Amino acid sequence: KVKDTAVLYNLLHISVMRRCNGCSEVGCSVLLRVQEKLALRQQLNEAKQQLLQQAEYCTEMGAATCTLLWGVSSSEEVVKAILGGDKALKFFNITGQTMESFVKSLDEDVKEVDSSESQFVFALAGIVTNVAAIACGREFLVSSSRVLLDTMLQLLGDLKPGQCTKLKVLMLMSLYNVSINLKGLKYISESPGFVPLLWWLLSDPDAEVCLHALRLVQSVVLEPEVFSKLASEFQSSLPTQRILAMSKSRNSQLQTAARELLEDLRALQCGV
Repeated sequence: KVKDTAVLYNLLHISVMRRCNGCSEVGCSVLLRVQEKLALRQQLNEAKQQLLQQAEYCTEMGAATCTLLWGVSSSEEVVKAILGGDKALKFFNITGQTMESFVKSLDEDVKEVDSSESQFVFALAGIVTNVAAIACGREFLVSSSRVLLDTMLQLLGDLKPGQCTKLKVLMLMSLYNVSINLKGLKYISESPGFVPLLWWLLSDPDAEVCLHALRLVQSVVLEPEVFSKLASEFQSSLPTQRILAMSKSRNSQLQTAARELLEDLRALQCGV
């Protein structure tokens, strides 16, 4: 489009110069205005192209940088350094906003996305997972970054079964890590629609999503103070058949997690 506009601009310029030699002052003025508009359009198209190139560069740079940070954030010292800076809260706020924008932009028919943008978002989610794996990181997220926790819970409900499973798994791992902190577990479990969300996630066709959803369910079940408030809702809506099917899965990790959860639930029913 930029090239087409430039060609048109040059042709019109030649035409204007020829016509202005023998046309009225008014006619020449009109042609000059048209020429000016085309020149502005060309500049606008060029500016748009530059912005697109800059956005692509920033996304690729963000993906590369955050992927590196994801790798090193498995170190407790690195997590402490991240949280010790004055930009930590802003970073996690931007992380939540970026993840939300990414999910909203997804095509419903596309299950998995492979792009610089998706790698950028996955790396951000991975950093959150690693931060939540450290005690001080969990405390920070629960105390200072609850908006991010709310966003992850919301996005897990927005994503359809089988859609963007890598992001789902990373968010579930983050929430499970946060649930190790009692304050974190209480906050997550008190989120509106939390129990239906768990059952929704257990309906996902991806085994890894189901595995991490089961672990989050088990985290709730094993904490008496939290489970007592959700017991009636669990009993009335528990997808027992789905969990039983998982306990017979060929995926050994999923099978083990499902069997352990069923045993924990039976123990609670027996008052053990």
